[in-house]
Amino acid sequence: MPRKSEYSPLPDAPILITMGEPAGIGPEVAVSAWHALGGRIGKRLLKLVGDASVFRAQGDVPQTALIESHALGATLRTGHADPANTHAVVDAIDTAVAMAMQGAASAVVTAPIHKASLLQGGFEFAGHTEYLAKITDSDRAVMMLAGGGLRVVPLTIHIAISEVPGRITEVAIVETGEIILRALKEDFGIAKPRLAISGLNPHAGEDGEIGREERDIIRPACEALRAEAMVLGPLPADTMFHEEARARYDAALCMYHDQALIPLKTLAFWDGVNITLGLPIVRTSPDHGTALDIAGKGKADPRSMIAAIKMASDIADARFG
Repeated sequence: MPRKSEYSPLPDAPILITMGEPAGIGPEVAVSAWHALGGRIGKRLLKLVGDASVFRAQGDVPQTALIESHALGATLRTGHADPANTHAVVDAIDTAVAMAMQGAASAVVTAPIHKASLLQGGFEFAGHTEYLAKITDSDRAVMMLAGGGLRVVPLTIHIAISEVPGRITEVAIVETGEIILRALKEDFGIAKPRLAISGLNPHAGEDGEIGREERDIIRPACEALRAEAMVLGPLPADTMFHEEARARYDAALCMYHDQALIPLKTLAFWDGVNITLGLPIVRTSPDHGTALDIAGKGKADPRSMIAAIKMASDIADARFG
């Protein structure tokens, strides 16, 4: 049975779409997706959260579709992120998450944020995932990317490659693996989930000849997780994403960001979805950035945002009914 969160919303509670970086393509694809879906998905209305003027600049949006949060702190210059707008960007996220935590929303779909601008504006988190874990009081938030028939999770996310080996621990792999397996059951309806786990080194370490992380850390973690589900690994990352290999598992846990995201974006560049596992609320996001270079030029493709909204609705159905 799906987990019944203490924040369970009503079946027809709306899905909230946050503004993201106002100078980027986030508001544009949010409004485009809203229109493409007719302002609703199934039984749920779609609501846009942020500075209303930012959304209205992208086209006709009825007042009933808007949830206004803190206004911009600086005049909007499309294509130029301004740290003075940090409070407005973060407040849109806070507003949407607070509503979901109170049961007033079925899910939160976040438009992309501009991390460098937010950091300059005093934001202290590496990205959405880390911030959402903090404000929902979650022990561990896990970033899953889905699309093209593939689901991937990077164990480490927004850190330098040089820091990755030191962050790989048996505890981290087991805890992350448990969250993935639970989500596959509760959010994706897979009764007997299968998890693939990559190695860190080329050829998964060649039995210790090219690094010992696989022997000393990853393999014991795989063995611990096998008590709960079918687990493959540690697998060489260069051979685990071809078509036949993907048919053997429902999700892949990789050791670092690009190891997971390169195959996902190769298969589903335009309609990949970012899903945060381990939260008491449903959160998805399009799998792309703010694209400041094309903002305001009518070139932004809303397919990933539409896919993120559909995924949020599907997960809310599975989790809350």
